[in-house]
Amino acid sequence: MRKEYPVVLFLFDCLTEGGNDLTGRPYKERRDILHRAIRANEKVQLATYVDTDDVVGAEKFFDSALQVGGEGLVAKALDSTYEAGARGYQWVKFKREYAAAMSDTVDLVIVGAFAGRGKRAGTYGALLMAAYEKEADVFRTVCKLGSGFDDPTLQALPERLRTHKVSNKPARVDSKLVADVWFEPAAVLEVLGAEITLSPVHTGGQDRVRKGAGFAIRFPRFTGRWREDKGPEDATTVAEIQSMYERQQKVAKA
Repeated sequence: MRKEYPVVLFLFDCLTEGGNDLTGRPYKERRDILHRAIRANEKVQLATYVDTDDVVGAEKFFDSALQVGGEGLVAKALDSTYEAGARGYQWVKFKREYAAAMSDTVDLVIVGAFAGRGKRAGTYGALLMAAYEKEADVFRTVCKLGSGFDDPTLQALPERLRTHKVSNKPARVDSKLVADVWFEPAAVLEVLGAEITLSPVHTGGQDRVRKGAGFAIRFPRFTGRWREDKGPEDATTVAEIQSMYERQQKVAKA
């Protein structure tokens, strides 16, 4: 059974050492002790981590976890002690969600893609999606889309999008993120998300609600529907996403 279902133990914390209780010591210190004590091999591995206070870096790390099949991340304060069953705000889970709180789907335009890793190697791990801003005739990013694709669709993406691929970011695309591959705005996908939030990463509606932040669709998922009946200029607009965000805020305050 071990050959058919290989199991690997991933270690992420160390609670005792030589009979000494480490639960009251800072997390970074416990982790350092663990790494000194364990020699990784094919059956025992050390959990992957990144130390950062940068929002963009954290989002990239989150995306990489989803691409290799993970459910999400646990964000831990480096000075946190270990309290069994009581994480509070020292340990916070960030999980991929499938239950959508957004009442409507949105139709977004593919403007870029990021190379896949792990089981998605050789295709795209996530697509960079944008909404249309009519006033400026520009497509502004609102999310990275990596969920909702079945394996055949994933494998077919590079060929399906090949005719739209360009060597540099198109002039009509506004993005802070640097994609591995850029596309002329053409293909439109139907997307459902958990909610619309504000993010310093995306440019859709930047500065409209908070300086330096744009609208972002949290936990977006491809519904499986290619909107071949729509051109890129017929996609959901930034103004429409702003209206959805404002309705969402009113409901939250009610």
